Amino acid sequence: MILINGSEKYWYDGNDKLYINLPLDFNIAANLGYLGRNKNECMFDIEDHVITRLVNTGVTNRLIQIYVNKNNKMIVQFIDFIPNKVELREVVSFIWAWFDLERDLKPFYELAKGDTLLEKPVQEFRGLRVIGVPDLFEAVCWGVLGQQINLSFAYTLKRQFVERFGESVEWNGKKYWSFPTYKQLAKLTPQDLADIKMTVRKSEYIIGIAQLMENGELSKEKLLALDFKNAEKSLTRIRGIGPWTANYVLMRCLRFPTAFPIDDVGLHNAIKFLRGSEKKPSKEELMELSLNWSGWQAYAVFYLWRVLY
Repeated sequence: MILINGSEKYWYDGNDKLYINLPLDFNIAANLGYLGRNKNECMFDIEDHVITRLVNTGVTNRLIQIYVNKNNKMIVQFIDFIPNKVELREVVSFIWAWFDLERDLKPFYELAKGDTLLEKPVQEFRGLRVIGVPDLFEAVCWGVLGQQINLSFAYTLKRQFVERFGESVEWNGKKYWSFPTYKQLAKLTPQDLADIKMTVRKSEYIIGIAQLMENGELSKEKLLALDFKNAEKSLTRIRGIGPWTANYVLMRCLRFPTAFPIDDVGLHNAIKFLRGSEKKPSKEELMELSLNWSGWQAYAVFYLWRVLY
C-alpha cells in the first residue's frame, strides 16, 4: 500500500484501487438513498450499490467506480487509467468534498436528540452526509436551473444542459457525462441554449456567471476567503442569484454549515409533512426553529429534505 501525503486516511495499491477509511458516522446506504432519488440523474450511475462517474483529475475527465465494503472502507476503482500522484490527490479531494468526510457529525446528532422535527429523520437516515457539488460553476448552475420549478423538471433541464454542452466517455455501452465548464459557456449567447427548455433569462444568468468566472471576478477560492455573511452578499450581488440560490451554493459547494435556504419549498413541505399540517411554516417560525439548529442549519435542512424522497 502507498500512503498519499503520508495520510493513513487513504492509501493507494499502486495499481487500480484507492482505499479510504470512512468516519464511523458514515452510512453508505443512507447516502446512496439520497443519490438515487431521481432516475433522471445524469452525472453518475448507481447499480448494485456501486457508483460510476467521471471525475476531473486535473489532467482530464476519468472514469471511476466507488463502493464500500463490509468494513466501512470506501474503495475507488480506476476504470480507464492508472493515476499519477496529481490525479490521486484530485480524486481524493473530490470524494472528500462530495461526501463531506471531514465533518464530525456527533455534535449535530446531539443537537437533534431533543428536536421534534429532526429526531426522526436523524434516526432513520443516520450516517447521511450533505452530499456536495464541489465544482462552483456546477453548483451555481444547478441552483439557477432549479429556481421556481419542481425537482423533477429541474433534473430534466440539467440532463438537457449536460448532454448539450458536457463531454462524455462511453464504457460498457453507457455514456458517462462531465458537467460543462464555465470556459465553454462564457463564449455562448442565450440563442445557443435555445434548445434547452429553460427561460431566456436563466440562459442569460448562466452565461453571465460563466463570464464572471472566466474573467476571475468569481471563484470558489475568493468566496472561501470570506466569512459566511460576506460570501452570501458576494453571491447575491450577481444577476440571477437570490438568497435561495446563494444559500444552496453556500451549503453544497462552499460547505458553510450555517447556510439556510429559508425560502426552499422542499424544506417547507418536509416540515408540513412531519407536523401533519396543511399550512406552510411562516418565515418567523422557520427562524425560530433554526435557533435550535445553530451552527448546523445546512445539515438540518438536508435531513429534512431527505424525508420527502
